[in-house]
Amino acid sequence: MMERTLMALAAAAAIAAAAAVGVVSAFFALYALVEPQLGAPGAAAVVSASAAVLVAVAGYIAARKVDGDRRRNTAQSTPDATLVDTILSLVRERPLLASGAAVAAGIYALRNPQLIAAVLRAFMDKPSPPKR
Repeated sequence: MMERTLMALAAAAAIAAAAAVGVVSAFFALYALVEPQLGAPGAAAVVSASAAVLVAVAGYIAARKVDGDRRRNTAQSTPDATLVDTILSLVRERPLLASGAAVAAGIYALRNPQLIAAVLRAFMDKPSPPKR
């Protein structure tokens, strides 16, 4: 069960990293597109304005989703739900929160090499046969 949890967290972190790389590359492409017409300061202003609009739209969508969750009477997770099911439902319901948690976990993991080693050992070690 711990292996499934770690795999789910690793997948969420990979998705968040891929999204971040995509956003940065899109803004770089926008900068390169408008820089010849507006110059470096103008292109930087266009990129920062685009980033502000993107953040505002994402915030609006997140606020509407949270408001909708309050109005709706959703059933709480059942007691027999596994930790992986609970995490995956959280990722589905609140992707921005999950992305932030994945980035925080990644930063923590980079600052703590023993954690990376333990996670790699957990994935690489073969399970021992059951004792009789």
